[in-house]
Amino acid sequence: AVLLILLSIATIIGFLYFVSDWCVPSCRRYVAGGRCKSTARLEGKVVIVTGANTGIGKETARDLAQRGARVIIACRDIAKAEAAASEIRAETGNQQVIVRKLDLADTKSIREFAEKFLAEEKELHILINNAGVMLCPYSKTADGFEMHLGVNHLGHFLLTFLLLERLKQCAPARIVNVSSLAHHGGRIRFHDLHGEKSYNRGLAYCHSKLANVLFTRELARRLQGTKVTANVLHPGSVYSELVRHSFVMTWLWKIFSFFLKTPCEGAQTSIYCAVAEELDSVTGQYFSDCQPAYVSPRGRDDETAKKLWSVSCELLGIQWD
Repeated sequence: AVLLILLSIATIIGFLYFVSDWCVPSCRRYVAGGRCKSTARLEGKVVIVTGANTGIGKETARDLAQRGARVIIACRDIAKAEAAASEIRAETGNQQVIVRKLDLADTKSIREFAEKFLAEEKELHILINNAGVMLCPYSKTADGFEMHLGVNHLGHFLLTFLLLERLKQCAPARIVNVSSLAHHGGRIRFHDLHGEKSYNRGLAYCHSKLANVLFTRELARRLQGTKVTANVLHPGSVYSELVRHSFVMTWLWKIFSFFLKTPCEGAQTSIYCAVAEELDSVTGQYFSDCQPAYVSPRGRDDETAKKLWSVSCELLGIQWD
């Protein structure tokens, strides 16, 4: 009986070693997803990454700086941005990592950022619209837009509008918009864009991510023939500060962190869309894990995309034909 017990214990221990030595690494590789395999260098290229003081934005900026690009970290929190830039400069040896103030919840700040950038920088080759908010309690931006719509969609819509001519002048150039798988749960509620009649913080995030997909689709259509491409992506479920507005999600993220991508892993598709040589002429596509991915039917609705474009211009007081 004792021998049988010892054999059972040995079998269990052997199984646990098997799980830890094979299953755990295999599971982690699956969670990590695709990696950008491009070795493209970016010396002489100028890149803007919004929200690059933390999370996947910071890792995207780190990678592009490692490739030799001049990287503009565009953030609201200057102290965190300077700390991130200092870390990246020290690690990569690239001293051309610059911090500039940008608050996507305030169109005045967006215009000031663009004006200063255009005055200081003569070139722009890659614009990565990465910054975002998620699960915010109901609130509005400085201009009265619902926070998710205002920051995630309208803020980047205006920023892209203000910088587009410089991108065209420096073509070939790329615009990369960070959306989410959550766009599948979104819809564009034109009758209540700012959530004044009903509001759910989770759905508000989904709606804004669908807006990212539709914006990219219409932008790519309008940029045909300019050698400026626009693509959109899902970074994966990433362990980051994005869920900070929800205690429950923050708690769950910590518990299930093993099953979430690291910020570096989550940045891979953004990097891929920014540098992969095979995407030189690819535009209007949606990517996940460094490959094309399925877009929801609502994300492929050209009429909704055109209407959202028109409404966005009206809300921002711009003409973008």
